[in-house]
Amino acid sequence: MSLHLGIDTGGTFTDFVLYDEAGRELTAWKVLSTPSDPTDAILRGLETIDDVGRIASIRLGTTVATNALLERRGARVAYVATRGFRDVPFIQRGNRRAHYDLTWVKPKPFCLRRDAYELTERVDHHGTVLIPLDETEVRALARKLRNEGEVQAVAVNLMFSFVRPDHELSVREIFAEEAPGLPISLSYEIDPRWKEDQRAMTTLADAYVKPIVGRQVRSFREKVAAAGVTGRMAMMKSNGSEMAAEAAEEQPVHLAVSGPTGGVIGAKHLAALKSIGNLATLDIGGTSTDVALVVKGVERFTDDYELEFGIPLRVPMIDIRTIGAGGGSIASLDKVGGLHVGPHSAGANPGPACYGFGGTQPTVTDANLVLGRIEPDAFLGGRMRLDVEAARRAVATVADPHGWSVERASLAIVRIMNNNMVGALRAVLVEQGHDPRDFALLTYGGAGPLHVCDLLHEANIPRGIIPNHPGQFSAYGFTMADARSDRRRSVLMRSRRFDIDRANAIMEDLSETVLADLRRQGHTSDVTLQRSLQMRYLGQNYELELPLSIDRFTEANLGSVWDDFHRVFEERYRFNLPSESIEVVDMGCTAVAAISKPDLPRLPKDMPEAAPATRRQVVFEEGTLDTPVYRRSDLAAGQSFAGPALVDEDVSVTVVRPGYQLAVDDHGNLEITRA
Repeated sequence: MSLHLGIDTGGTFTDFVLYDEAGRELTAWKVLSTPSDPTDAILRGLETIDDVGRIASIRLGTTVATNALLERRGARVAYVATRGFRDVPFIQRGNRRAHYDLTWVKPKPFCLRRDAYELTERVDHHGTVLIPLDETEVRALARKLRNEGEVQAVAVNLMFSFVRPDHELSVREIFAEEAPGLPISLSYEIDPRWKEDQRAMTTLADAYVKPIVGRQVRSFREKVAAAGVTGRMAMMKSNGSEMAAEAAEEQPVHLAVSGPTGGVIGAKHLAALKSIGNLATLDIGGTSTDVALVVKGVERFTDDYELEFGIPLRVPMIDIRTIGAGGGSIASLDKVGGLHVGPHSAGANPGPACYGFGGTQPTVTDANLVLGRIEPDAFLGGRMRLDVEAARRAVATVADPHGWSVERASLAIVRIMNNNMVGALRAVLVEQGHDPRDFALLTYGGAGPLHVCDLLHEANIPRGIIPNHPGQFSAYGFTMADARSDRRRSVLMRSRRFDIDRANAIMEDLSETVLADLRRQGHTSDVTLQRSLQMRYLGQNYELELPLSIDRFTEANLGSVWDDFHRVFEERYRFNLPSESIEVVDMGCTAVAAISKPDLPRLPKDMPEAAPATRRQVVFEEGTLDTPVYRRSDLAAGQSFAGPALVDEDVSVTVVRPGYQLAVDDHGNLEITRA
């Protein structure tokens, strides 16, 4: 059992990357996704493997939780709160998406108000029980929900449970007795931190998707096992690590941003391999584009994520920004004839017009095909032929009203698509204080290499990289992921009255919790602990994270902790306030279990100059040019050539614009710079 399989279920395609540890070989392929049941596409993809019994592990990035949350297709949830606080999810926060938009309506939480219930109990912010939990009331509520049979999951969010969880734990025990089989999510386990609205929304989201994710994960496990796979099955979490499939059923909210994380993990390892400090990653798929950063060799994390405005999901995740722009993005004209691209996508069914599955609306893929950038007979390695005439007819629907040629309209579609993606890049670079000239741009996804030169030009980034297997790079990243467990808890202590004993007790409990989580999933070796504090000056409303290099707090090392915060604050804001009191808001602990990773192949060197396999007419901004077409499989390390040029591979095409040049590194990655 030497095979390790990464699977990324996207909106248009499901990607597979297989690493053979014995032969040190990587194999990648795609199949069309099946949105009605993603497992069907996975089973079709497994048919490519000769002996599935050799699979030692599968890591799956899934959109099940994401789609259920976005499309509001989750369970009917009962929300259980402390008496007097049932309306927290409905009141939400006092901010607005647009200050002067009188038509804006606050988003609804993942439950109905008639399904919000209150319990008699109260704990204060010190953890003192002011009003004991009325267990008779809890039993009555559990029986009511069981007998009515309408509620499918329960979210429990009691006041200050992050300080003292006794009451929430008792509620779960009583529900297990009175309503066995009814899934229950506790805020203490999902998000044990202050800020009631965020905690309520996150706990509700977990309960909302728990039944549907549970069904899908069980279906995945059962069907894949029936296909002959006996190896370990794991799901990809939003923080870029794996979790056992059984654990994913318990806390499915951690799968909310599962799929795109693989590409960032792969980018991090590629950055280390090539000694690149800063990378901007751009994953352009069929439905969406995901943007992230690797800064100084480290991926960026966040727990300040909003599924939509006013719907926070406060779980640890890689900081990824997503926009509705991809190869399947639909081009359309508005009422005054303005051309728009996205955010709606043709998806996998019917897909772009050129797929021949009944689609008639023009998409970015159709535009690139009309421009000659995609070879119609070589798509998916020749397994799927694209219909050029269908693409031209689709593009003509937006070209004819303006009297344009289909080529001119296709260039306009591509340029608008590029502009949308440049906006996403600027949001993570310029708006976060980064200079684009200090970064390299790693583009992947099936459509990424098609747009790399345009984006380098528009975003003022000096260097582009197209990795091996760009169309399946997220699935490739899954094969490199470690196992990881994150846990945070609000403590609210000040530097001038810091309770060392309490702080050490909380940190020890957090450490044991994350270690126990990994042990339950079978990870007992090569585990490291990373501790951190979320801190701010007293009176501020936003915190900075400070990694800790100490295991325990003592009188001797506390001074260095405060000094480190002053330093980090100055690095971020260019000033600090050394005389001010510091407030520790959250304590955090992360356990990481290192897992063996595939070795990247090395290409042969000292080969003759690269020779094109063929030539074809390709439309650029500069005009229609006779363009050499290279096969990526024919390229060797050290070879280079100038644009215009195309590099064809089974699931993608790299477009090298005039004025740019391409070079092949030792591992087969393509590097593009200005000529």
